[in-house]
Amino acid sequence: MTPLKNDRFLRALLKQPVDVTPVWMMRQAGRYLPEYRASRAKAGDFMGLCTNPELACEVTLQPLERYPLDAAILFSDILTIPDAMGLGLYFETGEGPKFKKVIQSTQDIEQLKAVNPEKDLPYVIDAVRLIRRELNGSVPLIGFSGSPWTLATYMIEGGSSRDFHKTKQMLYNQPEALHQLLSVLADSVVAYLNAQIQAGAQAVQIFDSWGGALSHAAYQEFSLGYMDKIVKGLIKENEGRSVPVILFTKGGGQWIESMAETGAHALGLDWTTDLNQARQRVGHKVALQGNMDPAVLYATPEKIQQEVKRILESYGSGTGHVFNLGHGITPEVDPANAGAFIDAVHTFSAIYHS
Repeated sequence: MTPLKNDRFLRALLKQPVDVTPVWMMRQAGRYLPEYRASRAKAGDFMGLCTNPELACEVTLQPLERYPLDAAILFSDILTIPDAMGLGLYFETGEGPKFKKVIQSTQDIEQLKAVNPEKDLPYVIDAVRLIRRELNGSVPLIGFSGSPWTLATYMIEGGSSRDFHKTKQMLYNQPEALHQLLSVLADSVVAYLNAQIQAGAQAVQIFDSWGGALSHAAYQEFSLGYMDKIVKGLIKENEGRSVPVILFTKGGGQWIESMAETGAHALGLDWTTDLNQARQRVGHKVALQGNMDPAVLYATPEKIQQEVKRILESYGSGTGHVFNLGHGITPEVDPANAGAFIDAVHTFSAIYHS
């Protein structure tokens, strides 16, 4: 494989020295970019974009052609695993993801089998290989998956939900059934992320988008326990270097000590968690990723710079920080503001690494 020209993202995740704080953005390949919208129109729809390795590669690289980002992230969707299990993923305009078939009973769960990525999701693995080739060592490639808990909520609810009432009903009335579902999903996520690593992903992130909807005890049992199993099942080294793992639970700031015990290399933080306090709590064990409110990108470039400076000062000197948004960049953001954000991180972080 081609040697990396810019490895500061991987170095920061491993708490090794860097020259400036690395930065990437969740959903950096997305609807805020006009070139992405053009690619999606060419694909016909969102699933057409996800399932075409050439187009998935194209949109993965688009933000790197605009901005000096320190990592690329595979363009895909977190719901590829349930789709491969036969649930029939589709998207309705204005309503988000939907499934033609939902999980309603133990019989439904018993019919599910762990996903074989090369066989069941070849378009994702082919996209990873193609993106690595096209990156040509410029920056590392991040692979990803949804967490078992997050995937389960979509599979049981049939799509997005505000209160997860069907999933929580199963959690409290049929916990053994939910554990059975989560176990199958955890095995699938391990296989899926390992296939991405073997195809060329140099770091992976687990998106636990809805873990923050759980009680303290339920989070430990039904979300974190399965992410812990995944971390322990992942390939630790590939191509002669460590493959860092990032855990991100939106709304999970109260659990970062427990998350740090999983063996993950880094924890993603949303904007509700103070970065300085988080570093004091777990920074000696793991790197931290985050955590600017995406809504700051609606502000003027001057205000964006001020917030970047504040967050950098909050983390303080030394390595172990990957700058990111606290959640995904939103479609209404002016691409110029995203550029101002990325430039500010590189410009103002150097003093913390001297």
